[in-house]
Amino acid sequence: RLQKLKEMFISKYGSAPKFYARAPGRVNLIGEHIDYCGYAVLPMAIEQDILIAVEPVQTQVVQLANTNSSYLDFSTSVNNIQINKTKPQWHNYFLCGLKGIQEHFGLNNPTGMNCLLDGTIPPSSGLSSSSALVCCAGLVTLRANGKTLSKVELAEICTKSERYIGTEGGGMDQSISFLAEEGTAKLIEFNPLRATDVRLPSGAAFVIANSCVEMNKAATSHYNIRVMECRLATKLLSKSKGLDWKKMLRLHDVQTKLGVSLEEMLTIVEEVLHPEPYSTEEICKCLGISPEELRSQILSQNIQDVSTFKLYQRAKHVYSEAARVLEFQKICSEAPANALQLLGELMNQSHISCREMYECSCPELDRLVDICLQFGAIGSRLTGAGWGGCTVSMVPTDKLSTFLKNVKIAYYQTDGQRLAGENNSLFATKPGRGALVFVE
Repeated sequence: RLQKLKEMFISKYGSAPKFYARAPGRVNLIGEHIDYCGYAVLPMAIEQDILIAVEPVQTQVVQLANTNSSYLDFSTSVNNIQINKTKPQWHNYFLCGLKGIQEHFGLNNPTGMNCLLDGTIPPSSGLSSSSALVCCAGLVTLRANGKTLSKVELAEICTKSERYIGTEGGGMDQSISFLAEEGTAKLIEFNPLRATDVRLPSGAAFVIANSCVEMNKAATSHYNIRVMECRLATKLLSKSKGLDWKKMLRLHDVQTKLGVSLEEMLTIVEEVLHPEPYSTEEICKCLGISPEELRSQILSQNIQDVSTFKLYQRAKHVYSEAARVLEFQKICSEAPANALQLLGELMNQSHISCREMYECSCPELDRLVDICLQFGAIGSRLTGAGWGGCTVSMVPTDKLSTFLKNVKIAYYQTDGQRLAGENNSLFATKPGRGALVFVE
């Protein structure tokens, strides 16, 4: 693959690349939509990645090309980075990583670059192809400008810089992309960012299946509405407990301030919030603020016109999912005889919560989860933002080949469009290594 990329680079730019950078995609085993609420998640890097061949140049221009001809070439001055939030095109994700490093170091005359990109992560599949591209671009810019940072610093910069495109993400994708190690999943905790090895039990494989429903989280408001519903739930829970609600931003902050367990937080959610959706009027009344204050001080720019919010359901999902992550880690470290069964149950509960409480599934994902469980998965759930993308299933190693065959027939061969992409839609994966630079 590297040789082929090098040859394409030479034919495109007329000279050889000086170095290469890669950043992997990821699958989140458990812990969906809780990183931006301040809670730990449990992902692993996958073998699929973004690979970029790079040649630093004297001109202050970045030229971007892609081995996939459906992604158009792009070039821009390095001193005038414009990121278009309304059109999440591939090059804008590269520009996020570039701009993040430039701003961190205050680079006045950054190095120009010729870049050729090759990606093996299926796009819009919930396997974090966009964050892998942001991370890879950050790494490329760092190297081309002769700067160094720790992996943790890089992850934090890339998390912030992906927000230039309008996604209010929490940092899981960028953290695992940099901090992953071969052979182990990671428990990733935030504030401060740290990663702990989680040894997955033997006897099972993790299988990714793509629903073939594309979901581009920057292009939809679903994702950002959920972020905001969690923020509003934080404010209402804080206010009801006499905390300084104006300073509270994440559901984790409420738990920390009250010094209670996740189980106790679930009880508080039942007591304080009602299952019916909240109107903006009711939220303003609860907090004692005007609609103008709500819009200018709490709601983000891109969801000003949303008029109802489900706070009870979102908070319930976040606190229960955060507890499932810790339980998953505990089972992996204690390795009881029925570990696989217990982990499978947690994955199944996670999917039900994503479907019913967070409403981030879709009919195709639910059908795919059912098919996977029917053909021998011990646990199966959506992974990534949802509303399309992939499922991850835990399958006993001895059932793997029949499982793959049956899922292929039941889900992919019933539909011409799915059949076309089935080769990179269904695969077993092992925990892969994190982002790196290599020089010829």
